[in-house]
Amino acid sequence: MKLLHVDQALKQYFGYDTFRPGQKDVVEAVLEQQDMLVLMPTGGGKSLTYQLPALLLPGLTIVVSPLIALMQDQVSRLQANGIEATFVNSSLSYEEGARRERAAMSGQIKLLYVAPERLLKPSFLTFLEHVKKTVGLSLLAVDEAHCVSEWGHDFRPEYRQIGTLRNRFPDLPILALTATATERVRRDILEQLKLRQPIIHIASFNRPNLSYEVRKKHKGSYAELVQILRQKQGESVIIYCLSRSGVEKLSADLQADGIDNLPYHAGLSPRVRSENQERFIRDDVPVLVATIAFGMGIAKPDVRAVIHYDLPKNLEGYYQESGRAGRDGEPADCILFFNYGDRMRAEYFITQKENEQQQIIALNQLQQVIQYSESTQCRRRLLLSYFSEELPEGNCNNCDNCTRSIETEDRTEDARKFLTCVYQTRERFGLNHIIDIIRGANTQKIRDYHHNQLTTYGCGKERSRDEWMAIGHALLQQHFLTERRDNYPTYHLNSNAVKLLKGQAEFYMEVEARPTYSMPATATDTFNSHPLDANQSALLQSLRALRKRLADELGVAPYVIFTDAALLGMVHNLPTSESEFLKIPGVGQKKLQSYYVPFTNEIKVHMGQHPDLVPVPQPADQQKPTETTRAPSRAAQQARGNAVGLAQQGFTLNEIAQACGRQPATVLEYLSSALEEGEQFDLSNLVAADHYEVIAQAIQEVGDAKLKPIKEHLGDDYSYDEIRLVRAQLRGQQAQSLAN
Repeated sequence: MKLLHVDQALKQYFGYDTFRPGQKDVVEAVLEQQDMLVLMPTGGGKSLTYQLPALLLPGLTIVVSPLIALMQDQVSRLQANGIEATFVNSSLSYEEGARRERAAMSGQIKLLYVAPERLLKPSFLTFLEHVKKTVGLSLLAVDEAHCVSEWGHDFRPEYRQIGTLRNRFPDLPILALTATATERVRRDILEQLKLRQPIIHIASFNRPNLSYEVRKKHKGSYAELVQILRQKQGESVIIYCLSRSGVEKLSADLQADGIDNLPYHAGLSPRVRSENQERFIRDDVPVLVATIAFGMGIAKPDVRAVIHYDLPKNLEGYYQESGRAGRDGEPADCILFFNYGDRMRAEYFITQKENEQQQIIALNQLQQVIQYSESTQCRRRLLLSYFSEELPEGNCNNCDNCTRSIETEDRTEDARKFLTCVYQTRERFGLNHIIDIIRGANTQKIRDYHHNQLTTYGCGKERSRDEWMAIGHALLQQHFLTERRDNYPTYHLNSNAVKLLKGQAEFYMEVEARPTYSMPATATDTFNSHPLDANQSALLQSLRALRKRLADELGVAPYVIFTDAALLGMVHNLPTSESEFLKIPGVGQKKLQSYYVPFTNEIKVHMGQHPDLVPVPQPADQQKPTETTRAPSRAAQQARGNAVGLAQQGFTLNEIAQACGRQPATVLEYLSSALEEGEQFDLSNLVAADHYEVIAQAIQEVGDAKLKPIKEHLGDDYSYDEIRLVRAQLRGQQAQSLAN
């Protein structure tokens, strides 16, 4: 009976027929009054996991939220759905705050949002005591719970004191929610909030609707950025820059080129920042150019692209910032422009930190961003691995590394020139100086060290600086060089470099044939892979204009009325009756009453003007574009064949990777898929001799559905690579025995 009630409430108040993955499990646990820590990615539907139970539980739910903008956004959306919710914070007068508290005490409010600073005031604690005695307290939901931990990326000291409420209200269940938290941060949240026998729910961090791309930043990158924005004309886009000055310059340049935008950074007055943020949220302006000071309190669902024009500080921050795209589940793009000058600027800012330990941590985090940017592996796989999550079998087919056409070139001779120069300069210099020598530059530093007398001086002048830069970083990636950091980075030879110089190894580089850039399909021109024709596009724009007019009249953001996904549902389904309108995602009873007439009238007008407009049914088994599978390229097929051949000859994983010019993870993918398809080769050089049988036994006991439970069963002495190869071979053998 309870499940039916929950499903009915979901449709009645939020307009959805089904829960997103994991939501129902959390809702049920909250209704059972369990303490919980919930990790769900941005756009995964965290807020519903406490908003829906708040409607079904007796009493008042208190929601701790860190930002006024976040509270206002959440409350506006709840009220639009007919839910009694409000907030009390410093933006209100004393009289208005008191009025809202009285409404809560009389049972007129189901959800009350409050900042941690106010929550802990003696007067507010006294208010909570009164609420407990009158209508009752049902739940304390702590949103953005990573703020509790000093190890988190956005630590707020006030959050750390929330756990003191456990002493005052020992029976009040606590639900902690966050989109990102490493294992260390999770432990700190549990301890600081004093959660009792908590259920820990960790949803997948994977956002399959987001497309990830890294572009090399060069002189033509600004023109590329303008092209992207023009292709997304009228859509919401966030562009992140590292500094205030960078924001101001880029914003001015874009405005001069006809791209309507606004800047946002901490150097602007609070009034201007608030106005610019509000205009972006309300679709008055499509593009916001910002520092990372913008975004935490923004739940705008229809951001179609997040572009990092400068290097982010760490991968956790990048995941959070890029995750502000596509919160509505529709396709969106995450594009990062990367060059090594940005790295040097970031390192300079880090060295200005007074705390040496903080410098070390920041440099390590920056290095992780560099590795992500340089990598040829699946971007999604790299991001998920940062949060200790493994991408399911195969790559994502929705990032640049998984979809681009790649070939390899033998660049052994260039590599030997580079390594020889490192040797001749006694491993005392960094990348830029080595390249200057190879290209024959006439710098003061070269003259001072007499490096113009080396045999490698000018030996590579026929290649550009960018080409040698790419070679140097590829040598680092493929472990032919080691970078050390003392006062400044220097390059050093290793055993692989010696083999290459002696002719015992070869060096291959990937060469990409990148076509002219074409943006992936987004929510403005597709809905579940159905492209819009001219009449449908015109209807969509009319519905958007109607939404904007209604939003301005009510003083709310347009997405509070309907998301883009809802409007696209109307375009394709053309609802003209109440029953049809209720089938649109996000339409519950309150929105049916409020918006049925204006939106169906607009649809009827268009249908009258365009008699060929008909509903487009969505096949039940239709896959979204981001989930389609792609055939491997000819180069990938050849590389896989080479990898399998080398494995059959007994080479190790790293040796195969070097020979094929691929990353070890890519080679592991090739070998695993080949084994599962029934190809056989000896794993003795890939899996330790005494590990194979132990892993096989563990798979038999635990099952082979996921790698993580097997790894936890075995312990740290066994690697994921070994487990994956053994599992693949066992699966291949089982498939063959069944076929026979």
